[in-house]
Amino acid sequence: MTSLYNELNQRIPVTLIKLDNNQVSQNKPGFIQISSTDTDKQSKQLINHFKKLNIHPKKHSKEFRVTDDAAVPIGTTLSAAHFVPGQFVDVQATSNGKGFAGVMKRHNFKGLRATHGTSISHRSQGSTGANQDPGRVFPGKKMAGRMGGETTTVQNLKVIRVDTENNTLLLKGCIPGRKEGTVFIKDAIKNMVIDGQNKFRKLGSDDKHTAQALPWGVDSLPFPAATEEMAKAFPQVMQAPARPKKNDE
Repeated sequence: MTSLYNELNQRIPVTLIKLDNNQVSQNKPGFIQISSTDTDKQSKQLINHFKKLNIHPKKHSKEFRVTDDAAVPIGTTLSAAHFVPGQFVDVQATSNGKGFAGVMKRHNFKGLRATHGTSISHRSQGSTGANQDPGRVFPGKKMAGRMGGETTTVQNLKVIRVDTENNTLLLKGCIPGRKEGTVFIKDAIKNMVIDGQNKFRKLGSDDKHTAQALPWGVDSLPFPAATEEMAKAFPQVMQAPARPKKNDE
């Protein structure tokens, strides 16, 4: 993580994400598979699979659901320019494992009292609430156990800057996982509005949609995808404009 300042001199915490040679490895109606990070350490089955596609074997593969008209040819290398500064994305990764943790750290329990005879059990969970009937603890009960190390999704992160020269994204805020980890990024499924506000910008009558929900400063999204060849025609650095004050909106 690092931070940057926009034209209004506002400090924004950002996370840098590198797109490591992302290529389309499968293409079927309704979804595409994207593979990244070249490697020579793979199973023979996957190596043969990539050889048939004339693609260098990859370390990671992930399927993404798309519309039927968003077909991208196999072997296409995607660029960071596929994301538009100002849009919102969802980021999925494996969170940091924290080992065995008690209920106060894991589930934010308040613990037992610090007075009146409580002894050596100040941070315990207390009763689990089971009587003779049902005579057991139901699955999913909040108890002590392994914390972290799970697939976690952080939603509605704003794309602050796109660096096409270094093929890097700068997202506002933090994301799950460790440094040099692998993350999966997709368009936000909940927030395609102006900085979280329930407002819609009316488009012209010539557009096929009478209204479209896009963040402030974003007029359109690349469709079906922005390739490396397309990114060469874009500026080296593209940054989301600072949101104007309410009086100027």
